[in-house]
Amino acid sequence: MYSYQLKLEGDVLKVGFNRIRPAPGDQIVRDAYEQLEQMVASGEITGGSGVLKIDGPQSIPVAYVIAHRLSHLYEAIAVLDPKIGPKGCKTYIVTMTHGSSKYQVGDTLETPEPQLELTKIKVVLCGPPQSGKSCLREGLKTALLGILGAPYPYVITACPDGEGSWYQKTYENNQQLATTIKPGNKSDVTPEFAEAAAQWIRSANQLINIIDVGGKMSDENKIIMQEATHAVILAGNPTQIPEWAEFAKEVGLKVMAEIHSDYEGTFTL
Repeated sequence: MYSYQLKLEGDVLKVGFNRIRPAPGDQIVRDAYEQLEQMVASGEITGGSGVLKIDGPQSIPVAYVIAHRLSHLYEAIAVLDPKIGPKGCKTYIVTMTHGSSKYQVGDTLETPEPQLELTKIKVVLCGPPQSGKSCLREGLKTALLGILGAPYPYVITACPDGEGSWYQKTYENNQQLATTIKPGNKSDVTPEFAEAAAQWIRSANQLINIIDVGGKMSDENKIIMQEATHAVILAGNPTQIPEWAEFAKEVGLKVMAEIHSDYEGTFTL
Protein backbone atom coordinates (compact mmCIF):
# COMPACT_ATOMS: atom_id res chain seq x y z
CA MET A 1 0.00 0.00 0.00
CA TYR A 2 1.45 3.32 -1.09
CA SER A 3 1.61 6.45 1.06
CA TYR A 4 0.64 8.53 -1.97
CA GLN A 5 -2.08 7.48 -4.40
CA LEU A 6 -2.60 8.12 -8.11
CA LYS A 7 -5.50 7.09 -10.32
CA LEU A 8 -6.10 8.02 -13.96
CA GLU A 9 -9.74 8.72 -14.84
CA GLY A 10 -9.98 9.72 -18.49
CA ASP A 11 -7.78 12.80 -18.90
CA VAL A 12 -7.74 13.53 -15.16
CA LEU A 13 -5.04 12.20 -12.84
CA LYS A 14 -6.56 11.97 -9.36
CA VAL A 15 -3.90 12.26 -6.68
CA GLY A 16 -3.82 12.37 -2.90
CA PHE A 17 -2.18 11.32 0.34
CA ASN A 18 -3.03 7.96 1.88
CA ARG A 19 -4.49 9.07 5.20
CA ILE A 20 -4.28 5.66 6.83
CA ARG A 21 -0.59 5.33 5.99
CA PRO A 22 1.24 8.50 7.00
CA ALA A 23 4.84 8.70 5.83
CA PRO A 24 7.72 11.18 5.71
CA GLY A 25 8.16 13.32 2.62
CA ASP A 26 10.97 11.25 1.12
CA GLN A 27 8.88 8.07 1.24
CA ILE A 28 5.89 9.87 -0.28
CA VAL A 29 8.07 11.05 -3.16
CA ARG A 30 9.42 7.53 -3.77
CA ASP A 31 5.91 6.04 -3.70
CA ALA A 32 4.59 8.64 -6.14
CA TYR A 33 7.50 8.10 -8.53
CA GLU A 34 7.22 4.30 -8.42
CA GLN A 35 3.53 4.43 -9.30
CA LEU A 36 4.14 6.85 -12.16
CA GLU A 37 6.79 4.52 -13.57
CA GLN A 38 4.40 1.57 -13.34
CA MET A 39 1.55 3.51 -14.97
CA VAL A 40 3.77 4.58 -17.88
CA ALA A 41 5.36 1.14 -18.30
CA SER A 42 1.99 -0.63 -18.32
CA GLY A 43 0.54 1.75 -20.90
CA GLU A 44 -2.02 3.19 -18.51
CA ILE A 45 -0.44 6.59 -19.01
CA THR A 46 0.40 6.99 -22.68
CA GLY A 47 0.59 10.74 -23.13
CA GLY A 48 -0.43 12.32 -26.39
CA SER A 49 -1.50 15.60 -27.91
CA GLY A 50 -4.10 16.44 -25.28
CA VAL A 51 -3.93 17.99 -21.84
CA LEU A 52 -3.56 16.05 -18.61
CA LYS A 53 -5.46 17.54 -15.69
CA ILE A 54 -4.25 16.90 -12.15
CA ASP A 55 -6.83 16.95 -9.36
CA GLY A 56 -5.95 16.56 -5.70
CA PRO A 57 -3.58 17.63 -2.92
CA GLN A 58 0.15 17.57 -3.62
CA SER A 59 3.17 18.45 -1.55
CA ILE A 60 5.73 20.60 -3.36
CA PRO A 61 8.23 17.70 -3.72
CA VAL A 62 5.50 15.41 -5.13
CA ALA A 63 4.37 18.12 -7.56
CA TYR A 64 7.94 18.34 -8.88
CA VAL A 65 8.09 14.55 -9.32
CA ILE A 66 4.80 14.43 -11.24
CA ALA A 67 5.76 17.40 -13.40
CA HIS A 68 9.20 16.00 -14.22
CA ARG A 69 7.89 12.56 -15.15
CA LEU A 70 4.86 13.56 -17.20
CA SER A 71 5.55 16.99 -18.68
CA HIS A 72 7.16 15.67 -21.89
CA LEU A 73 4.41 13.08 -22.47
CA TYR A 74 1.54 15.53 -22.91
CA GLU A 75 0.93 18.67 -24.90
CA ALA A 76 0.02 20.42 -21.66
CA ILE A 77 -0.34 19.79 -17.93
CA ALA A 78 -3.02 21.62 -15.93
CA VAL A 79 -3.56 21.63 -12.17
CA LEU A 80 -6.83 22.15 -10.30
CA ASP A 81 -7.15 25.40 -8.36
CA PRO A 82 -10.16 25.20 -5.99
CA LYS A 83 -10.07 28.96 -5.38
CA ILE A 84 -11.05 30.10 -8.87
CA GLY A 85 -13.69 29.54 -11.50
CA PRO A 86 -17.48 29.60 -11.68
CA LYS A 87 -19.70 27.75 -9.27
CA GLY A 88 -20.44 24.18 -10.27
CA CYS A 89 -17.28 23.68 -12.35
CA LYS A 90 -13.73 22.66 -11.71
CA THR A 91 -11.10 25.04 -13.04
CA TYR A 92 -7.57 23.96 -13.92
CA ILE A 93 -4.56 26.19 -14.61
CA VAL A 94 -2.14 25.19 -17.36
CA THR A 95 1.24 25.01 -15.62
CA MET A 96 3.44 23.66 -18.41
CA THR A 97 3.32 22.98 -22.14
CA HIS A 98 5.35 20.78 -24.49
CA GLY A 99 5.37 21.91 -28.09
CA SER A 100 1.81 23.16 -27.85
CA SER A 101 0.23 25.80 -30.08
CA LYS A 102 -3.16 25.40 -28.38
CA TYR A 103 -2.28 25.92 -24.75
CA GLN A 104 -0.21 28.55 -22.98
CA VAL A 105 1.04 28.59 -19.39
CA GLY A 106 -1.54 30.43 -17.30
CA ASP A 107 -4.55 29.42 -19.41
CA THR A 108 -7.55 28.27 -17.37
CA LEU A 109 -9.65 25.26 -18.34
CA GLU A 110 -13.18 24.91 -17.00
CA THR A 111 -14.53 21.38 -17.02
CA PRO A 112 -18.14 20.23 -17.20
CA GLU A 113 -17.64 17.93 -14.20
CA PRO A 114 -19.64 19.44 -11.33
CA GLN A 115 -18.37 19.68 -7.79
CA LEU A 116 -20.37 17.81 -5.18
CA GLU A 117 -23.41 19.88 -4.34
CA LEU A 118 -23.13 19.40 -0.61
CA THR A 119 -23.07 21.98 2.13
CA LYS A 120 -19.67 23.62 2.16
CA ILE A 121 -18.23 24.89 5.42
CA LYS A 122 -15.97 27.93 5.21
CA VAL A 123 -14.80 28.52 8.76
CA VAL A 124 -12.68 31.52 9.75
CA LEU A 125 -10.15 31.16 12.57
CA CYS A 126 -10.07 34.61 14.13
CA GLY A 127 -9.01 36.43 17.25
CA PRO A 128 -6.28 38.72 18.60
CA PRO A 129 -2.66 38.40 17.48
CA GLN A 130 -0.50 35.70 19.05
CA SER A 131 -3.49 33.63 20.11
CA GLY A 132 -2.37 30.43 18.40
CA LYS A 133 -4.57 30.59 15.31
CA SER A 134 -1.90 29.13 13.02
CA CYS A 135 -1.24 26.29 15.47
CA LEU A 136 -4.97 25.58 15.68
CA ARG A 137 -5.18 25.60 11.89
CA GLU A 138 -2.42 23.01 11.64
CA GLY A 139 -3.95 20.92 14.43
CA LEU A 140 -7.38 20.91 12.80
CA LYS A 141 -5.92 19.94 9.44
CA THR A 142 -3.90 17.10 10.97
CA ALA A 143 -6.87 15.82 12.96
CA LEU A 144 -9.18 15.82 9.93
CA LEU A 145 -6.60 14.06 7.78
CA GLY A 146 -6.47 11.32 10.41
CA ILE A 147 -10.20 10.57 10.07
CA LEU A 148 -10.79 7.93 7.40
CA GLY A 149 -13.28 9.17 4.83
CA ALA A 150 -13.34 12.75 6.13
CA PRO A 151 -13.30 15.55 3.51
CA TYR A 152 -9.94 17.09 2.77
CA PRO A 153 -9.46 20.28 4.85
CA TYR A 154 -8.55 23.01 2.38
CA VAL A 155 -6.63 25.83 4.09
CA ILE A 156 -6.63 29.44 2.88
CA THR A 157 -4.06 31.81 4.38
CA ALA A 158 -5.91 35.13 4.28
CA CYS A 159 -3.34 37.12 6.23
CA PRO A 160 0.13 38.04 4.93
CA ASP A 161 1.69 37.66 8.39
CA GLY A 162 4.58 35.52 7.19
CA GLU A 163 3.10 32.25 8.43
CA GLY A 164 1.92 30.29 5.41
CA SER A 165 1.09 26.61 5.34
CA TRP A 166 4.81 25.88 5.46
CA TYR A 167 5.51 27.68 8.74
CA GLN A 168 4.37 25.24 11.42
CA LYS A 169 6.20 22.24 9.99
CA THR A 170 9.32 24.30 9.41
CA TYR A 171 9.15 25.65 12.98
CA GLU A 172 8.88 22.13 14.39
CA ASN A 173 12.00 21.02 12.52
CA ASN A 174 14.07 24.19 12.45
CA GLN A 175 12.87 26.99 14.72
CA GLN A 176 15.69 29.35 13.77
CA LEU A 177 15.05 28.97 10.03
CA ALA A 178 11.30 29.55 10.41
CA THR A 179 11.90 32.63 12.56
CA THR A 180 14.39 34.01 10.03
CA ILE A 181 12.14 33.51 7.00
CA LYS A 182 8.94 34.85 8.56
CA PRO A 183 9.72 38.61 8.44
CA GLY A 184 10.49 38.48 4.72
CA ASN A 185 7.06 37.01 4.00
CA LYS A 186 5.19 39.49 6.17
CA SER A 187 3.30 42.46 4.73
CA ASP A 188 0.28 44.66 5.41
CA VAL A 189 -3.30 43.65 4.68
CA THR A 190 -4.14 46.08 1.90
CA PRO A 191 -7.62 46.57 0.38
CA GLU A 192 -6.30 44.88 -2.75
CA PHE A 193 -5.16 41.83 -0.75
CA ALA A 194 -8.50 41.75 1.09
CA GLU A 195 -10.45 41.68 -2.19
CA ALA A 196 -8.20 38.92 -3.56
CA ALA A 197 -8.55 36.82 -0.39
CA ALA A 198 -12.31 37.33 -0.43
CA GLN A 199 -12.39 35.96 -3.98
CA TRP A 200 -10.38 32.91 -2.89
CA ILE A 201 -12.93 32.15 -0.19
CA ARG A 202 -15.87 32.88 -2.46
CA SER A 203 -14.59 30.40 -5.05
CA ALA A 204 -13.40 27.73 -2.59
CA ASN A 205 -15.45 24.61 -3.32
CA GLN A 206 -14.12 21.96 -0.98
CA LEU A 207 -16.48 20.59 1.67
CA ILE A 208 -14.33 21.90 4.52
CA ASN A 209 -12.42 25.15 4.04
CA ILE A 210 -10.36 26.66 6.88
CA ILE A 211 -9.50 30.36 6.63
CA ASP A 212 -6.75 31.93 8.73
CA VAL A 213 -7.18 35.71 9.06
CA GLY A 214 -5.19 38.46 10.72
CA GLY A 215 -5.67 39.56 14.31
CA LYS A 216 -7.42 42.91 13.71
CA MET A 217 -11.09 43.84 13.59
CA SER A 218 -10.52 45.91 10.47
CA ASP A 219 -12.45 46.83 7.34
CA GLU A 220 -10.12 44.57 5.38
CA ASN A 221 -10.95 41.59 7.60
CA LYS A 222 -14.65 42.36 7.19
CA ILE A 223 -14.25 42.08 3.42
CA ILE A 224 -12.46 38.75 3.82
CA MET A 225 -14.61 37.21 6.54
CA GLN A 226 -18.00 38.01 5.04
CA GLU A 227 -17.38 35.40 2.34
CA ALA A 228 -17.16 32.62 4.95
CA THR A 229 -19.99 30.77 6.72
CA HIS A 230 -18.71 30.13 10.25
CA ALA A 231 -16.15 31.38 12.75
CA VAL A 232 -14.01 29.90 15.51
CA ILE A 233 -12.70 32.51 17.93
CA LEU A 234 -9.39 32.01 19.71
CA ALA A 235 -7.99 34.40 22.30
CA GLY A 236 -5.30 34.30 24.96
CA ASN A 237 -7.27 36.81 27.02
CA PRO A 238 -10.84 35.53 27.42
CA THR A 239 -12.16 39.07 27.94
CA GLN A 240 -11.44 39.72 24.23
CA ILE A 241 -13.68 36.91 23.02
CA PRO A 242 -17.04 38.80 23.23
CA GLU A 243 -15.89 41.65 20.97
CA TRP A 244 -14.62 39.18 18.39
CA ALA A 245 -17.88 37.25 18.62
CA GLU A 246 -19.76 40.48 17.93
CA PHE A 247 -17.43 41.28 15.03
CA ALA A 248 -18.05 37.84 13.51
CA LYS A 249 -21.80 38.23 13.85
CA GLU A 250 -21.67 41.67 12.20
CA VAL A 251 -20.34 40.09 9.02
CA GLY A 252 -22.92 37.31 9.14
CA LEU A 253 -20.93 34.39 10.50
CA LYS A 254 -22.20 31.70 12.85
CA VAL A 255 -19.78 31.29 15.76
CA MET A 256 -19.02 27.59 16.12
CA ALA A 257 -16.65 27.80 19.08
CA GLU A 258 -15.03 30.25 21.48
CA ILE A 259 -11.64 29.06 22.71
CA HIS A 260 -9.47 30.44 25.51
CA SER A 261 -5.89 29.79 24.43
CA ASP A 262 -3.57 29.48 27.44
CA TYR A 263 0.06 28.90 26.49
CA GLU A 264 0.92 27.85 30.07
CA GLY A 265 -2.27 25.87 30.55
CA THR A 266 -2.44 22.21 31.51
CA PHE A 267 -4.86 19.58 30.25
CA THR A 268 -6.88 17.61 32.74
CA LEU A 269 -9.65 15.06 32.31
